[in-house]
Amino acid sequence: MDTDVLVVGAGPTGMTLANELRVAGVATMLVDKLPQRSELSRAGGVQSRTQEAFDQRGLLEPLLTTGDHPVGSAHFAGIPLPLTRGRHRLPWRSIPQVVIEGFLEQHLAAHDIHVRRDHELVDLAQDENGVTATFANGARVRGRYLVAADGAHSTVRSLLRAEFPGQAGTVTAIAADVRLRCDDQAMTHSWNADGHWAHMFPLGTDPQGRPLRRLAMGGPGRSLPRDVPVTEDEIRNGLRSIFGSRVELLELRYARRITNAARQVAQYRHGRVFLTGDAAHVHLPLGAQGMNTGIQDALNLGWKLGAAVHGWAPDGLLDTYHGERHPVGAAVLRNVQAQSLLMDWEGTRDPSVAAARELFATMAQLRDVQYQLDDMLSGMGIRYPMPGTEDQPLVGLPSPDLRLGPVRLHELLRSGRGILLDPADRFAKVADLWSDRVDRAGQGTDGRPMLIRPDGYVCWAAGPDGPEPALRHWFGEPR
Repeated sequence: MDTDVLVVGAGPTGMTLANELRVAGVATMLVDKLPQRSELSRAGGVQSRTQEAFDQRGLLEPLLTTGDHPVGSAHFAGIPLPLTRGRHRLPWRSIPQVVIEGFLEQHLAAHDIHVRRDHELVDLAQDENGVTATFANGARVRGRYLVAADGAHSTVRSLLRAEFPGQAGTVTAIAADVRLRCDDQAMTHSWNADGHWAHMFPLGTDPQGRPLRRLAMGGPGRSLPRDVPVTEDEIRNGLRSIFGSRVELLELRYARRITNAARQVAQYRHGRVFLTGDAAHVHLPLGAQGMNTGIQDALNLGWKLGAAVHGWAPDGLLDTYHGERHPVGAAVLRNVQAQSLLMDWEGTRDPSVAAARELFATMAQLRDVQYQLDDMLSGMGIRYPMPGTEDQPLVGLPSPDLRLGPVRLHELLRSGRGILLDPADRFAKVADLWSDRVDRAGQGTDGRPMLIRPDGYVCWAAGPDGPEPALRHWFGEPR
């Protein structure tokens, strides 16, 4: 074997996975077909759960020092959700994808993991022991496992001939990073009488300290083929038709056309090959859910591959990646399609759509509705199906950030190992049997007994049988 795990694609998903594998002590090779890292921002926001996961690896604080990353306002289809502000320890922040990629690449390089660029995959073959990948530059790499993080037009997915059902794109809109003269500094979603619309939110500042914005814009007559370049005049005319003289384009930094395609692979696992991020699911970029969902795919898969490589993975552990993440991806596609309808993304100005939006906007004034939508969009409401979810309310959810003596729980998770919270000091003998892969926090800790997986999800919480069944289920047989 040339490596334990070969990761194809060095975007946020691939680099997050490479870091998870590094933490797990797994030899990793990270390749990308581009000759150099893209400078396009693409996604623009990091949700609460993703920030918590970065914090659990000690990455969040240094990431936030890379620039001005303002706190954003939650919305659903452009309908503000003001009651959700401050609900979570880490609020939604505007951090462009290009910043995240640059930060993660430097972090990996500091740990001697360097992206091998100019590696365009052209073939792969797998057997019972590993996967062999062949590249256009003549390189051939063999690893125990291969993970596709190579984007919406995934070569790995094509070579696998993986089923990719869903809705093909029917119309396009513009997504751009711009500097504007604008009399409204808040996030805005606006339409004109003809069905043309624009949506924008803060994107931090450029190196000169000038505010940047992410702009999405579309409507009737604006749906052009994806390969047609976006011009400054096109954006100026669109802004004028929607905002009049209230908004003026000062600088166009980057623009592309996006479609309303919504697809998801039928299986996230194909033998020793796994699909993550946009290689597994594509949809409209609303709420940065594509990037966030991909990063969380990587967080879910990384420790499980580590367990398999180290030989202690229990039967079926790798299959839980599909079982846990496929439903999450499907739910994201559903909420994005609902938002697209309520936004009238195609600009139909259909009275029935307007009526549905008006009714939904009224319902969205209710606190419980806002909280439900916020949990869905932020990733904080994800609950994985696990043994114990029937009678243990915390099981399957992200772990609470408890104080454990002088440290907080998220700091303990930086080891990439499981954590057994044992405040009454009852489970020392049991924990010792798994001490090579699970740490125990005993007396002096707050809260109830709890077992937490390396990805930060609770997998046992004061159940009647003690932690041993959960330890076997998630961490294999004792040493």
